[in-house]
Order: sequence, then structure tokens, then C-alpha cells
Amino acid sequence: MAIRVMLVDDQALLRTGFRMVLAAQPDMEVVAEAGDGAEAIENLRSTAVDVVLMDVRMPRLDGVEATRRICAEPDAPKVLILTTFDLDEYAFSGLKAGASGFMLKDVPPGELLAAIRSVHSGDAVVAPSTTRRLLDRFSPMLPSSTAEPQHKDVAKLTEREREVMLLVAQGLSNGEIAGRLVLSEATVKTHVGRILTKLGLRDRVQVVVLAYETGLVRAGGQAG
Repeated sequence: MAIRVMLVDDQALLRTGFRMVLAAQPDMEVVAEAGDGAEAIENLRSTAVDVVLMDVRMPRLDGVEATRRICAEPDAPKVLILTTFDLDEYAFSGLKAGASGFMLKDVPPGELLAAIRSVHSGDAVVAPSTTRRLLDRFSPMLPSSTAEPQHKDVAKLTEREREVMLLVAQGLSNGEIAGRLVLSEATVKTHVGRILTKLGLRDRVQVVVLAYETGLVRAGGQAG
């Protein structure tokens, strides 16, 4: 079944470009478009969507608030933030709002397509080290969007799961974590899955965000 994509951007020309790239893929279909966040939310009431490509700076309702509202719904589509500048504060806010990652608008078509497929399969499309860099820069400046989100649930983790969570938050891949803890990659993947389930998180990006918000990891990527 084709990946159903909605394009959300106030620039019609950009939407046209993205639509042409996606239309050439046998496993993707653009099922909806919107010029701002409010229209995107309205479209989701009548159209089934798997992945939303979400611009951030738009009139009426910006992409960050639209992402927050979309991701708060049950069975929400995955959201991929599109930003003009790397390490944009909007990308930071979008990740905190529930996005599965962010991409630059001038990303090569092949990388954009790979990102959509990754998000659809449940992976985050921002390398943990990039996310950490983003958080290092903006976490001291921006308040938490919610009051202690999921903090108490960290206590549900086993000692091993907590170890894995800290290493994920410090930017290590599954392979690197496996080497550090002398485990197989399959075992690490299982631990990551359990962490996501216990904490009610969507992907590794959200693990990193939570680790910063709870103080488990401080700016600079050091364990707290």
C-alpha cells in the first residue's frame, strides 16, 4: 500500500515541486495539500494520511502548533518538519511538539524520499547527534511546552533500560550502544522498543527530548 502523504506549506510552488517528486514514486501518493496548519488539521478529518510534510512558518496556524495538535490525536500520522535553516528554533519546538524529525527544505530528493519512508516505518529521521546539537543550543532558552511531561514514567524503566535511554539521548546508534554495553544490536533494539512503550514516546527523537526535559541529560550531552 502506498504511503499517503499530505503537503503543508504556504508556498504553492514548493508544494508543486514536492508533489512532482513524490508522484514519481510507486510507493507514495500525495493525498492532500494545505496552505497552513489550520487547513491541514481540517483535511485530516476527512482524509487518511500516513506522513505529513509540515512547514513551520505559515499564516493562521504555524507548523509547530499544528504538529502539537495533530500528534495529540490517537493514531496520528507521523510529522516531518520542513525548515529553511538548520538548527532553527522552530525545528526544536517541532520536535518537542511530537514531530518525528526535521529536514531542510533544500534537501536532495533522494534524502527526502528516504526520510518519508523512514518516518512511515516508525524511525526518526534526525540523527540523534543532530537532535542533541539542536537541544544543546536551544534547551537553555526555551521553556518546556508542558509541565513535567512523562517524568514519573522514567521510574518504570529497568536499570538496563535506563542505561540504554541515556546512551540514546547522548547520540549513540543501536550499534554503538551494543558495543558499549556488550549486547547484540537486536537486544538493544528490543530495549529501545520497551523504553518507547513504557514512556509513551513515538521514536528516538522524543527519547532525547525527554531526557533533556527531565535532566537525565544536560546540555553538552552529558548524563545528569
